[in-house]
Amino acid sequence: MPVISLRGVEKSYNRRALFTDVDLDVAPGTAVGIQGENGSGKSVLLKIITQFVRPDAGTARIDDAYLSPNRVFPQGFGVLIDRPGYIPSQTGLENLLALAGIRKVVDERKVRDTMTLLGLDPGLPQKARHYSLGMKQRLGLAQAIMEDQPVLILDEPFNGLDEDTVVEFRQLFRTMVDDGRTLIMTSHQQDDIDAICDHPHRLRRGRLERNA
Repeated sequence: MPVISLRGVEKSYNRRALFTDVDLDVAPGTAVGIQGENGSGKSVLLKIITQFVRPDAGTARIDDAYLSPNRVFPQGFGVLIDRPGYIPSQTGLENLLALAGIRKVVDERKVRDTMTLLGLDPGLPQKARHYSLGMKQRLGLAQAIMEDQPVLILDEPFNGLDEDTVVEFRQLFRTMVDDGRTLIMTSHQQDDIDAICDHPHRLRRGRLERNA
């Protein structure tokens, strides 16, 4: 049973077709990569996958194991789409603790450990408004993985990160997949897709093509 299945998905904005007739199956415990230029529709496709946006045509289905009554958003999904959101007047730790308080499945120690794993100092008194682009990206990634979500949906996860960190994080996410998590990620860098993903695709001229 695929975790996510797309059939004949189409989406247009302002009469401009972003993509047409998109089919995709994402098997559990695999990494699917979608490479494409800026503006190709990668982020919109991820929003359709996560039910944030409805397609104009076709279907986007999620395995029932990740759905429950009275929930709009699938449970067990860690998501980073577009720029990371944060409360600018709070520290990174305070931001993540506020998010952790929603579902209450992880404690402060887990939040701190996740920050450390991603190269953030949980004791840093600096407010998030003063974070660099790379620090904000790490903060966004931390919220996506800190609850050990089995499915990760990551849009350009290495934005703003230096080359050494990118190499380190590629290995981190590949290890997560090897340990059984499911990953769908986008990147405009083919090297990112090649380093992590079992099933590379390219979104080009409105079509999702499987790379050889």
